[in-house]
Amino acid sequence: MTTKAKNRQGFWQSLFGGEGRDPREEVPEPVAEAPRQEAAPDLEIAPNDPIMAYFASASGVVEIDKLDLDSPALKAMKAADIKLVVPLVSQGELIGLLNLGPRLSQQEYSADDRKLLNDLATQTAPAVQVAQLVRQQQQQAQERERIEQELRVARLIQQTLLPKGVPDLPGYELAAYYQPAREVGGDFYDFLQLDDGRLGLVVGDVTDKGVPAALVMATTRTMLRASAQRLDSPGEVLERVNDVMVPDIPPNMFVTCLYAILDPQTGRLRYANAGHDLPYRRTSSGGAEELRATGMPLGLLPGMGYEEKEIVLERGDSVLFYSDGLVEAHDPQREMFGFPRLQGLVAAHRSGGQAMVNFLLSELARFTGETWEQEDDITLVTLERSE
Repeated sequence: MTTKAKNRQGFWQSLFGGEGRDPREEVPEPVAEAPRQEAAPDLEIAPNDPIMAYFASASGVVEIDKLDLDSPALKAMKAADIKLVVPLVSQGELIGLLNLGPRLSQQEYSADDRKLLNDLATQTAPAVQVAQLVRQQQQQAQERERIEQELRVARLIQQTLLPKGVPDLPGYELAAYYQPAREVGGDFYDFLQLDDGRLGLVVGDVTDKGVPAALVMATTRTMLRASAQRLDSPGEVLERVNDVMVPDIPPNMFVTCLYAILDPQTGRLRYANAGHDLPYRRTSSGGAEELRATGMPLGLLPGMGYEEKEIVLERGDSVLFYSDGLVEAHDPQREMFGFPRLQGLVAAHRSGGQAMVNFLLSELARFTGETWEQEDDITLVTLERSE
C-alpha cells in the first residue's frame, strides 16, 4: 500500500479554520501568495507490517505519535512528520489511508477535527472501493482483450497451416476431422506430396493449448515438411526434427507425432512413431490391430532414435490415425472412452474414410451425452484402400 504524507507545513488547514481562527470570524484578504507545498513522499507499507492489522481494526482517527509498534512503516510515518492517520475501511476491508501532517498553525487537532475526519472517512471509503473495483475491471477487460487478440493471431496461424482439404488419391479414400477444445488447440495433421507420387501423412499433438501450442505446432509442421523432402525414412525424419527442436522448445512442452509414407502403387505404408497414440489397421477380413513403433516424443531428449515399421494395405484395408482427445473423453459417470472401445468400434465398422469418421463421432456423442464439454482436441485421419 502506498500512502501520501504532506510536509511539515501540514495540509487541509482550510477545512479546520485556517490558521486556528474560528471559521465564523471574518478572514482578511491575503496580501501574499501562500508558500508552495512540496510533493508528498510515497510510503510503502508491506502487507505483513503489523501496522496494517492495527489500522484495519482501528475505530477512528489514529494518532501516530502515540503508537508503539515494531513497524517499519510506523518509523517512516514518524520520519515524514505524519500526525494523524484516518483508515478507510469498507465492509471490514482496509482499502486506503488518509495521512495528515501538523497544522500550519502548529495547534493540535481538536475533537471537532477528529469527528469531521471520521465522517469524511465513512463517506470516502465506499467511494474509494468503488473506484478501485472500476479500475480493476478496466484492467481485467484490457487483459481479456490482449488474450483474445493473441488467440485470434494463433487461430489464424492454425487455420492457415492446417490442410484445406484431403488429397485426391486414386484407389484410396482419405478423410480428416479436427476440432480444438478451445479457440486454439495443440493437435495438427498434414499431408505431404513426395517424390514418385508417394504421400506423407502426419498426425501430432503438442502438450499444451493456446498460443504457445499453436506456435510450437507451426514450427513442428515446418520442420517436418523440410525434413521430409530431404530424407526418405520416416524414422530419420522424426530423428532430425527432434534434434532441431530440443534446444529451443519451451520448458515442459513436447510433441507426440506419427509420420507415415504411403506408396499408392503397392499399398506399402512405412511409419515411425514419436510417442503418439497407436493407429489401428482394419483389415477387409475383419478385426483391428495396433500399428506399433517405439520412440520418444519430439523435443524431450537429444539423440533419440525412432523405430520404423511397414505394412502393406490390401484392398479394403483402412488405417485410423487419431489424437488422445477421443480416447480420453469421459461420460457423465467419468468413465473414459478408452482404447479397447475404440479398437472394437474400428473392427466392427465395415467402411473407412468419411463414413468411419462420422461413425466414431456419433459413437462419441452417444457415449458422452448432450451436456458433454469437450476436454481435449480431437483429430481423426482415415486412410482406406478401395476394394
